[in-house]
Amino acid sequence: MRKDVRSGCPVNLSLEILGDRWTLLVLRDVVFVGARHFRELLAGPERISSNILADRLASLVGHGLLARSGDPGHKQKVTYSLTERAVQLVPLIVQLGSWGLRHLPVTDEYAARIRVLDSGGPALLDEFMDELREEHIGPHARLRPAAGGPSVRSRMEAARVEALAATAG
Repeated sequence: MRKDVRSGCPVNLSLEILGDRWTLLVLRDVVFVGARHFRELLAGPERISSNILADRLASLVGHGLLARSGDPGHKQKVTYSLTERAVQLVPLIVQLGSWGLRHLPVTDEYAARIRVLDSGGPALLDEFMDELREEHIGPHARLRPAAGGPSVRSRMEAARVEALAATAG
């Protein structure tokens, strides 16, 4: 165990990694938006600064939540991928979003993805986690066969687009 942690409490140790203002938002954008590159993450709605983003990405890689690899299409570009440890955080992120839906003044655009997962229950969340495993780790990482029909990500994106249209019109 690191010597600079406050205690060996599992909540404390988790917060040592995830408890700052930006880390979960970086993971959110990789998980829900599909952001995989530095510039995509920098363009998030909360406007994280580049030095903070670089620090959080290095920390997430260092803690084994993201994997960093060269982008085959561009020599100077880096691609970030979720690891299994990060995929296992998805239910926690969804629960935080669900709590926010019930108790905070959220906007429809940002709430749409969580509403899809909330309404689909545990089976849909499991399918989404398997989609993330396949996308970030590889097809071998799926825990169960793919469900038929549109992907969970495409359903969440359709709900977000519908919410944007309803707000605009």
